[in-house]
Amino acid sequence: MSQPPVTGPVTGPVTGPVTGPVTVGTGPLSPADVVAVARHGARVTLAPDALAAMEASRGVIEALVDDGTPHYGVSTGFGALATRHIPLDQRTQLQRSLIRSHAASSGAEVDREVVRGLMLGRLSTLATGRTGVRPVVATTYAAMLDAGITPVIGEYGSLGCSGDLAPLSHVALALMGEGTVRDGAGALVPADVALAAAGITPVELREKEGLALINGTDGMLGMLVLASADLHRLLATADLAAAMSVEGLLGTDAVFAEDLHALRPHPGQVASAANIRALLSDSPLIAEQLTSGTGRHRFTRVQDAYSLRCAPQVHGAARATLAHADAVASVELGSAIDNPVVTPDGRIESNGNFHGAPVGYVLDFLAIAVADVASMSERRTDRFLDKARSHGLNAFLADDPGVDSGHMIAQYTQAGIVSELKRLAYPASVDSIPSSAMQEDHVSMGWAAGLKLRRAVDGLTRVLAIEILTAARALDMRDGGAPGYRSAAPITAVRRRLRQDVEGPGTDRYLAPEIEAARLLVDDGSLLAAVHGELPAPLQ
Repeated sequence: MSQPPVTGPVTGPVTGPVTGPVTVGTGPLSPADVVAVARHGARVTLAPDALAAMEASRGVIEALVDDGTPHYGVSTGFGALATRHIPLDQRTQLQRSLIRSHAASSGAEVDREVVRGLMLGRLSTLATGRTGVRPVVATTYAAMLDAGITPVIGEYGSLGCSGDLAPLSHVALALMGEGTVRDGAGALVPADVALAAAGITPVELREKEGLALINGTDGMLGMLVLASADLHRLLATADLAAAMSVEGLLGTDAVFAEDLHALRPHPGQVASAANIRALLSDSPLIAEQLTSGTGRHRFTRVQDAYSLRCAPQVHGAARATLAHADAVASVELGSAIDNPVVTPDGRIESNGNFHGAPVGYVLDFLAIAVADVASMSERRTDRFLDKARSHGLNAFLADDPGVDSGHMIAQYTQAGIVSELKRLAYPASVDSIPSSAMQEDHVSMGWAAGLKLRRAVDGLTRVLAIEILTAARALDMRDGGAPGYRSAAPITAVRRRLRQDVEGPGTDRYLAPEIEAARLLVDDGSLLAAVHGELPAPLQ
């Protein structure tokens, strides 16, 4: 299940299959771990070795508490205030003040799954033993996740360096028993009330712990992993939509031949072409175009339009971008991101690993790919609606053109979404506004890149749903009410599944609910499941 648009609170409980538990601290988290906890409410446990590593690194911090040498985050202020030495009796207040002052987000409430992904990512870094926090901090985080306690975070506040400061501060604030959260049922309650109801004791932060809780890329990373999970499904769905359009527009499958794509063997392109070949295999409609008959639908074009013929090239390039993003996420999921960090040999060292550039870049790259895949989908849809290019179909696929408008405005909806996706493709990571009195003079804006990618993924889901809805209507009209289907078997299965929720062609009906029904079938994977029931192997 993919996320709703980024705007607006999600007030319900964590839903979906509860899997797990996910054990944190035995090695890098997997993307599946993040999705299971963030999206489906899986429980988390901390490995005994992780608790031991945290205890050991905490000993390093305790040894520095009163040694007289300034140590950032232990005995100094933060950011541009790092030159201020903090007396021993004020250091608990230092950590508490840090969290309260940095919990400064604003705007629409961020989706629950984003917050849970952020919490899991920070817990993973704590479990490395490189941050110097006490084990109780990590075990309390895990307890909050298991109880479904989700701190309320506004969409504005993070510059992506030093990590996602404001979002992570809201979580740390809840750990302290302050601020506002949603409980396991989705109700908006004070943090201390939610913690008490779950039997969780708030934590009083000690030296370094406040800083360790907020210095990471966990929010943008969580959004990357969730978007990647959705895009793997959506790119396979894009191949399905393209195959339906090729068939419905009486195109040729010859351009998807394996030997042609071997001439330019980009892995994503090869995979996409193989998907489309499998989807169109033994299609009666395509076979009809190759016969010597004189029917009005006989294939006479030398080449199909680019939006049909070049689908593997575009979808394949998007797959390559996604593969790169997955590689970045994999490194990040196995990283310990904090500043300063406790090294394995017991040193405490400042560093710049909190900078979000690696994650911010790929979030932006994916938004570009999403916009292009959606743009091609909209162009295929438009061909169905233009009587001059649809090869024998009614104008706008209307039952009685003029009296009926058919799918005319469905394409307008697509066009509006695609236009927004192009705006969302403008990279956030090229921007930087200095902060903290020029101490933090270059920032990643990775959090903003993540938020806009989430909205882009939602837009692509809707665009593909409209193309599939339109292609299915066109194919029904090709069949002309005759018994049976003239589609390839996988496409026939998709059409049948769609018709369980959406009626076939007829006079104009209220169209918005039909678009939403198709979106849900794309979103939950039902259409791909129908395809996979007809293929020897799942789409790549």
